[in-house]
Amino acid sequence: MPSSESTARSGSFLQGLERGLAVIRAFGADAPSLTLSEVARAVGLTPATARRILLTLEELGYVRSDGRRFLLTPRVLALGWAYLSSLDLGEIAGPFMEEVSAATRESCSMATLDLPDIVYVARVPTSRIMTVALGVGARLPAYATSMGRVLLAGLPAAELDRYLADLEPEALTDRTLTSIDSLRDAIAEAGKTGYAVVDQELEQGLRSIAVPVVDGRGKTIAALNVSAHTSRATAAALRTDVLPRLRAAAEGIGTALHHRGRA
Repeated sequence: MPSSESTARSGSFLQGLERGLAVIRAFGADAPSLTLSEVARAVGLTPATARRILLTLEELGYVRSDGRRFLLTPRVLALGWAYLSSLDLGEIAGPFMEEVSAATRESCSMATLDLPDIVYVARVPTSRIMTVALGVGARLPAYATSMGRVLLAGLPAAELDRYLADLEPEALTDRTLTSIDSLRDAIAEAGKTGYAVVDQELEQGLRSIAVPVVDGRGKTIAALNVSAHTSRATAAALRTDVLPRLRAAAEGIGTALHHRGRA
């Protein structure tokens, strides 16, 4: 692949575009607004060149000015939506899930509902804590999983009733809820609180906590969870330490999906 230097020599490299993008990148969390001289210094341009680029970006609606300082406008987000719209759910969720996994040092997964199961669409593993190998496409019974319960809580009442009417729960461990009334209560609780904890119901020694991922219309489209061995996390610790991170990640994924739809 040719370098930018060789491309420039060939005459196909647009230095003006490169400089314009560099000016946009000069803004950030630590520099939300910049003066003309600050932009010129940050990008390595003359003040005259920086001024022309800023005024062009302002004319196009990507930058605004209060007379002295320049700020980016929300229109710059449109530069990323085209890329975002080409990604699938797992790809969008990946960076958020990696952040959760790194912070908690536990596996983070995402699943959607395909009754009577959940189907894994993304996973960031840390260590193998289950006897079942999990990956994209793996299926687990919805009734015995934390992701399943928050997904079931998002179903219309009639669809949930049909699912429970046909369900014949199997005791996967001695803790698995197998009473339809108990499962209905657990699903209702997940809908009320916005999360579900499953404590060794799917597999002995495994705890997990899940939250829903909702779209711009408030519809549950996926679930996000963290799983941990019982020796590393109590149910209370999952609620206090992991739940806020999961909720923040789910909100970020939902926002990204909303903007993908707009793109």
